[in-house]
Amino acid sequence: MALTSRSPIPTKSFPHTQSLLPHQPTFSLLPTNPKPRSIQPISAVHAAEPTKNPTVADKVSKATAASPAATKTVSTKWSVDSWKSKNALQLPEYPDQAELESVLRTIDAFPPIVFAGEARSLEERLGEAAMGNAFLLQGGDCAESFKEFNANNIRDTFRILLQMGVVLMFGGQMPVIKVGRMAGQFAKPRSDPFEERDGVKLPSYRGDNVNGDAFDEKSRIPDPQRMIRAYCQAAATLNLLRAFATGGYAAMQRVTQWNLDFTEHSEQGDRYRELAHRVDEALGFMAAAGLTVDHPIMTTTEFWTSHECLLLPYEQSLTRQDSTSGLYYDCSAHMLWVGERTRQLDGAHVEFLRGVANPLGIKVSDKMNPNELVKLIEILNPQNKPGRITIIARMGAENMRVKLPHLIRAVRRAGQIVTWVSDPMHGNTIKAPCGLKTRPFDAIRAEVRAFFDVHEQEGSHPGGVHLEMTGQNVTECIGGSRTVTFDDLSSRYHTHCDPRLNASQSLELAFIITERLRKRRIGSQRSVGPLGL
Repeated sequence: MALTSRSPIPTKSFPHTQSLLPHQPTFSLLPTNPKPRSIQPISAVHAAEPTKNPTVADKVSKATAASPAATKTVSTKWSVDSWKSKNALQLPEYPDQAELESVLRTIDAFPPIVFAGEARSLEERLGEAAMGNAFLLQGGDCAESFKEFNANNIRDTFRILLQMGVVLMFGGQMPVIKVGRMAGQFAKPRSDPFEERDGVKLPSYRGDNVNGDAFDEKSRIPDPQRMIRAYCQAAATLNLLRAFATGGYAAMQRVTQWNLDFTEHSEQGDRYRELAHRVDEALGFMAAAGLTVDHPIMTTTEFWTSHECLLLPYEQSLTRQDSTSGLYYDCSAHMLWVGERTRQLDGAHVEFLRGVANPLGIKVSDKMNPNELVKLIEILNPQNKPGRITIIARMGAENMRVKLPHLIRAVRRAGQIVTWVSDPMHGNTIKAPCGLKTRPFDAIRAEVRAFFDVHEQEGSHPGGVHLEMTGQNVTECIGGSRTVTFDDLSSRYHTHCDPRLNASQSLELAFIITERLRKRRIGSQRSVGPLGL
C-alpha cells in the first residue's frame, strides 16, 4: 500500500493515493459497455505498468518452462458474473431483490478502494516469499465491526503489526510483507444458516456487512444497505492506514516509541525494548557512516489489506478492469482468500476468483485432498505465476505434522509455485467452561512449530503466518507469558466472532517465530560454507 523507494512501481503513477475519500476526483471510471451494472476500468492515472522484478522474472521463466502446471488452462470463458451460473454457498438471502440491485448499482459507481498496481506489487513480494526470500505477516480482526470502528483500534492493530514486523525482520534478516486482515474483513462463513436460543430460531449472524449480531428478528434480516456502510468504513480505514504508513508514524526511527502501554511493563515489552534499542544503535551507526536515515525506505513502510472473498455480489461490484493491463482486479482489497467452506472446484467463489488478477489465498484444513489442491491451484493459477497463490494451512499441530507433508509433495510434483503460510488459529478453537470460545496459546505455538518442522523436513520454504489478532488488551485466548486463564476470559472478551491474540501474545509469538527464522538462516549459511579457494 505504501509506495516507497523499495517499490518497483513508479510513484508518479499514484498521485494523491494518500486520500481515498469517495469524492476524490483524481481518477475516472468509464463504462465499457451500455449494460446495467457494467464493469468499469481504472484509469491509468492510478494503475502502474506491470512491474518487472529481474530476480523473480528469471525464476518465473525457468520454473514455468519446466512446469506441467504452466500448460494447463481453464477452457470455459470467464466474466465478472459467470459465478452466478455456479453453486454459491454461504451467501445471504436478501428479502428485497430490488433494494439489493439498487445498492449494487451504487457500489458499482463508487471509486475502487485499492488499485491494480498495488496488488501487482504485493504479488511480486509474495513471489519472493515463495522462494524463501521474504516472510508474510498477515493479521488482524476475525471480523471487523461497525461499532468498534475508531481510529485508536486501527492504530493499535497497525502498531502491533509494525512491532511484529521489526522483530521478524531483525531476527530473520529478510523482508517482512505486512498484510492486514483489515479494511474489508466483515463477512464470516457459518457452519449453520440458523442459530437457535431458548427455542427461538433466527438466521445466523454473517458479519456486519450482512446483518446485525443482536439476537432479534429485525437485526438478523440481511440488509443490503450494510454493504454501503462496509464500503465507507473500509475506505476510511485504508485512508488512515495509508497516512500511518507514509506520514512518518511508521518511520524506523520511531521503533522505540511503538510499545503499547499495556505491554510496556511485561516480559514481551522488555524483549521488544531491548531489540528496539539495538535497531536504534544500528540506525545511529548508519547515520555516523554517512548513510541517511531520512531516506523513504526508512521513513515509510509498505502495507497491504486482505479479506475473505465471501459476499460475491459486493466483490463483483468492486471489480474493475485495469486499463494498463486489461486484467480484472477485485478492488475491495489487495489480496483475497477463499475459505475452507467455499473452495469447491466447481463452486461460485472459485469461479469468481479465477478471473481476477489479485494475489489469492487458499485456506486448507486436514480435510484437503492433495490431488484436489493441485487441481484447485491449476484453476486459479494456470500460468503458475509466483506470488499468485498462497496456501494457508489451518490444521492443528498433530494434523499439521501428518497432513501437510502430503500437500507439499503433491504441489511439488505438479511443479506448482506457491507460498506456504501457517494459520495456527482456526484449528485450535475450544469451548471454555464458561461457554466462551477460546484458543490456547500453547496450541497455537505448537502448530507454528509443527509448520516450521515440516518445512525443514521437506526442504520447502515456510513463507509466513496468518493470525487473528488485535492491538487491544483483550482476554480471548488463554495462556501466554502474561497468563490469561479461563477465569479471565469474561473480563475483556470483545470479539464479534472468534477469539484473537492480544498485543502481548502476538509479540510473544513473533519472538518464537523469529527464533525459527534465525535458526533456519544460520543453518542455510552453514550449508553454503565459507567462501574460499
